Amino acid sequence: MLTSQQIRQRFLDHFAQRGHTIVPSAPMVIKDDPTLMFTNAGMNQFKDLFLGNREAKHKRIADTQKCLRVSGKHNDLEEVGIDTYHHTMFEMLGNWSFGDYFKKEAIQWAWELVVDNYGINKEDIYVTYFGGDSTDGLPADDETRELWKQFMPEERILPFSRKDNFWEMGDTGPCGPCTEIHVDVRTPEEKKAKPGRELVNNDHPQVIEIWNNVFMQFERKADSSLVTLPAQHVDTGMGFERLCMVLQGKRSNYDTDVFQPLIQAIAKRCGREYGQDPGSGPGEKADIAMRVIADHLRAISFAIADGQLPSNTGAGYVIRRILRRAVRYGYSFLGFNEPFMHEIVPVMVAQMGDQFPELVRNADLIGGTVYEEERSFLRTLGQGTRRLEALFNEANGPLDGAKAFELFDTYGFPIDLTQLIAREQGREVDMVGFQEELQKQKERSRSASAVAAGDWIELKQGQTEFVGYDELECEAEVLRYRKMTGKDGEYFQLVLSRTPFYAEGGGQVGDTGLLWQGNEATSVYDTKRENQLIVHFIKKLLPDMAAPLRAEVHKDRRGLTARNHTATHLLHHALRKHLGTHVEQKGSLVAPDRLRFDISHFAKVTPEELATIEREVNAMITDDIVFEDKRNVPIAEAKAMGAMALFGEKYGDNVRVVKFGPSIELCGGTHVPRTGVIGPFRIVSESALAAGIRRIEAITSVEAERMINGKLAKLEAIEALLKNPADVVAAVQKLAEQNAALTKELEKAAREKVKRYATSIPAKATANSKGVKVLVEQIDLDAQGLKDLGFALREQHADLAFVAGAVIDGKPLLAVSLGKQALEATGLKAVDIIKQIGPLIKGGGGGQPDFATAGGKEPGGMAEALKKAAELLA
Repeated sequence: MLTSQQIRQRFLDHFAQRGHTIVPSAPMVIKDDPTLMFTNAGMNQFKDLFLGNREAKHKRIADTQKCLRVSGKHNDLEEVGIDTYHHTMFEMLGNWSFGDYFKKEAIQWAWELVVDNYGINKEDIYVTYFGGDSTDGLPADDETRELWKQFMPEERILPFSRKDNFWEMGDTGPCGPCTEIHVDVRTPEEKKAKPGRELVNNDHPQVIEIWNNVFMQFERKADSSLVTLPAQHVDTGMGFERLCMVLQGKRSNYDTDVFQPLIQAIAKRCGREYGQDPGSGPGEKADIAMRVIADHLRAISFAIADGQLPSNTGAGYVIRRILRRAVRYGYSFLGFNEPFMHEIVPVMVAQMGDQFPELVRNADLIGGTVYEEERSFLRTLGQGTRRLEALFNEANGPLDGAKAFELFDTYGFPIDLTQLIAREQGREVDMVGFQEELQKQKERSRSASAVAAGDWIELKQGQTEFVGYDELECEAEVLRYRKMTGKDGEYFQLVLSRTPFYAEGGGQVGDTGLLWQGNEATSVYDTKRENQLIVHFIKKLLPDMAAPLRAEVHKDRRGLTARNHTATHLLHHALRKHLGTHVEQKGSLVAPDRLRFDISHFAKVTPEELATIEREVNAMITDDIVFEDKRNVPIAEAKAMGAMALFGEKYGDNVRVVKFGPSIELCGGTHVPRTGVIGPFRIVSESALAAGIRRIEAITSVEAERMINGKLAKLEAIEALLKNPADVVAAVQKLAEQNAALTKELEKAAREKVKRYATSIPAKATANSKGVKVLVEQIDLDAQGLKDLGFALREQHADLAFVAGAVIDGKPLLAVSLGKQALEATGLKAVDIIKQIGPLIKGGGGGQPDFATAGGKEPGGMAEALKKAAELLA
């Protein structure tokens, strides 16, 4: 029996002997074709040749092409593994002629390979050809039928319609009739019971197409018409996995040596035996799970080897979806609660690495990526599955769409997996409701800044060593990087082998600095931690991403941040000492220019308490307490020392203890060597954040000095304005009292002015045609005065319609007041009048039916606005 490697090699040798150049497979992941994310057919890499975009270097070519299909007829991802002959990733053996040989040679060489070389029984072979199409005015491909008659009886040469036997690249472009080779691998009894010719193109799992020969002789135009190509081409594709099934005498692709090494490795890993229960019981579910995992692992591995890592968008999402489906089957039916697929990767690499060396080169990357994805999704699966089970128990009918969306949005549980689990339990999912919730989320997301993450490009294996506690610069190499796209454009993220850069965490902001290669520096504008990786943010890539570099933290910025972090510890100690031990940290921010500390406390911290706390912190700074840095301390020992574990932080078995005299905390941040370095400490605000949570903001060092110096400068300026009084506070107090007295006098005068207007205006009003008293006038009042006057007239004179204009500090104001009777008689609302006259002063406003105002920018339009108002009320 031929092995799969021998089968593949025989195909390539067969066509090499017939003048074909053997070319390597193109990448499965397509980067330069916006219409495709993945290679889904053998001809994809030659698409530009068929389109005429470039001339063929070789007239005859053969290869084996790795392909990926996750949608379309028989390629629905959710069906892969359920049957025994469809796949996501598959190999397509193919031979091409670009303007060289055509039907005669293609059919002859196909027969010679299938029958003479591979030894397939010709009695089991059926072929199809294009039977014509009246819509396109195309006759049957009699030439192909006559060519086949040289090798087999006519009853095995079957005509089919355009749907099955006319291949087209797309809506336009090269196309032509095709001929397919089908093989009947049923048992003799099955063949006797029903002729194979009746099962061709009828989706029978043992009467299958293995090879399609396309004869490109037309071009489809935009108007759907066909024209004959100047040169005729041959494009063939033979399913490698199906061919192996036929040649190895199996009834399933998964029973061949293409898949069995993987399946057996999976079976061994889970302690089960494959194929022992062909029925519909638990054993069959386990067999399906093994097929799914074996198939999907191939797709994932080839995609990663081609540079497509799992992600949440585009091609990366497709790969992640495939990977997660495999994990889900292993979790549900094989008992895999821990990462397992990465352990099977070496089997796949050993099996296919000779033909596809990219698998060997990227074996570590594939295994590591699969492991991380498995670990992440297994956590999601555990949470999501438990939640889904609870939801099924709560509901009798279909799963509510909003609940399905909750699983998707909160737990990261893919909707296709929710549907799969629902199907297995005979339940349905309200997909209409789910789509409605999804659309709502998309609309919310549009207002937020979107960030698209590219795929990680891994240059070297390894983990980052953080040296930032002891060093501010070090030599390093790039382990991996990726491109990011946000609202401010593109930027990049780097992971280094060693780094002095502190990643944002524990409330402390990330470091900034420079990455040096020779004399060229690349700025690091932020450092964050993501999935335990220290990620450096840069705007442009390094001159040489593979070359060594020197990482250098901005010393001054780090120093200021360290001062504020140490001050935060001292503040925490002082708060607990003076407010009580009930005080606990509930959040913090440590930046170079400030610190923010959120605490649990039941009342506002009084100014007197704040002053006491501030003095306590400054006293500890003055004492110049030495920093005691204890690393890798067992957590129990650290707690026995009295170290405080902080809110929101996660700790391992060994921790870092940061001690400044009486202040002892578990902390991973950066600190000063002694408290005297901090300098002055000042609390700048205290406020309520939430019920029982207070927020204190403070500054130290340079910022505190700047604040103190600024206040001293203001004090000196005030003293100079007051002619240097002996007691500046008393002098300011006296000035404030005088100002308050004057303000009262002005307010009293304004009220008197309003009263005078309220008395004189009604007498000046004249009746309109509806008996309403109307007055439109520009007066001398401010905004509050206009409002007070309008309210007074509205209440005192029900039959009065009054429109007033005023210009205050160069800004025009309009007010409309309508008494109750005036409102009813005119049929106009004050707010409607304002909307018509406001634009004349280049402004707008609003209000109620009986009173409305508008402010504008153009005082020159006042006269026209008042004239318009008078016309409306005439």
